[in-house]
Amino acid sequence: MSRILLRSSLTASVLFALVAACGDDSDGSNGSQTDPLAGAPQVAEQYAKNVHTNYAECLDKARALQTAIDAFVAAPSAATQQAAKDAWVAARLPYGPSEVYRFYGGPIDDEETGPEGAINAWPLDENFIDYTRDDATAGIINRPDLFPELNKDVIRGENEKGGEKNISTGFHAIEFLLWGQDDEDPTPKTAGQRSFTDYLTTGGTAENQERRGQYLKLVAEILVEDLEEVTTAWEPGKDNYAKTFVADPKDAVTKMLTGMGSMANAELSGERMTVAYKNRGQEDEHSCFSDTTNADILGNFVGIQNVYLGKYGSTSGPGIDVLVQAVDPELDAKMKSELDAALAAVNALQSVPFDYAIAAADGTPERDNVLKAIQAIRATAPTIIEIGQKLGVEFKLEEPSEEL
Repeated sequence: MSRILLRSSLTASVLFALVAACGDDSDGSNGSQTDPLAGAPQVAEQYAKNVHTNYAECLDKARALQTAIDAFVAAPSAATQQAAKDAWVAARLPYGPSEVYRFYGGPIDDEETGPEGAINAWPLDENFIDYTRDDATAGIINRPDLFPELNKDVIRGENEKGGEKNISTGFHAIEFLLWGQDDEDPTPKTAGQRSFTDYLTTGGTAENQERRGQYLKLVAEILVEDLEEVTTAWEPGKDNYAKTFVADPKDAVTKMLTGMGSMANAELSGERMTVAYKNRGQEDEHSCFSDTTNADILGNFVGIQNVYLGKYGSTSGPGIDVLVQAVDPELDAKMKSELDAALAAVNALQSVPFDYAIAAADGTPERDNVLKAIQAIRATAPTIIEIGQKLGVEFKLEEPSEEL
């Protein structure tokens, strides 16, 4: 692929510094608030609960994906392949909102131990894993001379070896192995068309069918292991990261806002949308093999909104909005209005595949909708920073690598 995406490296470059909380003077807009973070312990507790609930659902869906992949490899057919694809799509739905829990060096993207790069790294050079239209013998799968034994240690060891595009694990490795390349003209609105016959051990297409099935099963197992790790880190009532997180409510709120702002400002509106919009490139979109990028964008944005409102799915409680309401109701109303507007803009993308929309002519509704969504998401970032200042915390967000 044509570019290298900055992922967990954003953690190091997102800078934040705590500033003193309000003093005894009642200068808040409500005329009486002396401590803007008085409710922060409850907000931090609710956030930690929501994070665990979210990751637990990710883990449950990943286990279902692993089961579907095992069934597909055991008996390759159009039906078992479709079931595995459906399970992949289902597993992605809860993962999208979880990405807002990044950008502050937590369990998912700790610089030393975080598994984010093994779970969701992209863009992916297809020929690092398997054959492509241009090279029938490409990839780890088709090089038994270099990789005589396929196992989890080998696959993990190759991830990002020699470059950030050399992805061997995670959601997008599985996606490629199920769908195959999708570099055709986006006009027909079709995803990758890999045949199940690539996995038949006798009479199938391509080479190394048995190794392909083995590789697919191993990366599904790795995905489950990595999601188990982050889920355990946030499990309530344990001596783990969640316990440390809630012990310092002010730092917790700072991290929550850092995650929201980083996702809105540089990651989602920037790396994931603006780059693809400007380049009109299919392979610059997030889930380019399955054509499910719009679902990724929606999930990522809903994650931002969830943190502000203190919810995930049916789990809800005090969010950052409660803190803002207490010190500046007008600012809370502004944030909620911007979030609603951005959600409406993201929902407007859902009618056509993302690659179709970015490739459309300037001035068409499809392409204009992408631009509007980028602008609406990015517009929330300054307000998130303003909220941090109002609550007594300050942080600086990295600017997007590409500007409109």
